[in-house]
Amino acid sequence: MMLWTAANPAPNPRRVRLFLKAKGLELSATDLSLMKREHKSDAVLALNPRGQVPFLELDDGTVLAETISICRYLDELHPEPPLLGTTPLERAETDMWIRRAETVLGTPVSLAWQHGHPFTAKLVQQIPAMGEQARGNAQTAFAWFDGQLQDRQWLAGTRFTLADIALLTIVDFAGWIDIKPPATLTALADWHARATARVA
Repeated sequence: MMLWTAANPAPNPRRVRLFLKAKGLELSATDLSLMKREHKSDAVLALNPRGQVPFLELDDGTVLAETISICRYLDELHPEPPLLGTTPLERAETDMWIRRAETVLGTPVSLAWQHGHPFTAKLVQQIPAMGEQARGNAQTAFAWFDGQLQDRQWLAGTRFTLADIALLTIVDFAGWIDIKPPATLTALADWHARATARVA
């Protein structure tokens, strides 16, 4: 089994790496340089036609892409400690918070990256106004998550889950592109400190 991945700050490869760390798992890995566009090479496209990382190449040649799909597969193989839930309700709650992390915060951060960062100017036709609007939407998302975390330790209540890992990688990538929550959002800051320590 081989994990094809890339170094920080890329949030999706990091999401799987933190999941593995939280699980206490180690996989053979091949690191690709995103700056050198190695993920778009013919050899990589033959394995993953989307030309994105991470993806997991199984011993029989099967390829699994998309971070949550990879983590689900590994969680089935190694159920302890449970990071997706052990009951139908827990798994549904984890899914709900993953989707919220990806859509409520992940979408504006992604749009800000695509339409407002110098690196991506070489790759997409940027709409600067969209990038600016996305930065504002990310701040609204930070405030929403801060409100949700007022009375809970983790997104899914008392359980540290893949949802926390998903949100952590998005918050950290947002910071890397200079989108940071204000210090007044103390519940979010406290959660961030706990989550960072949990996967350290």
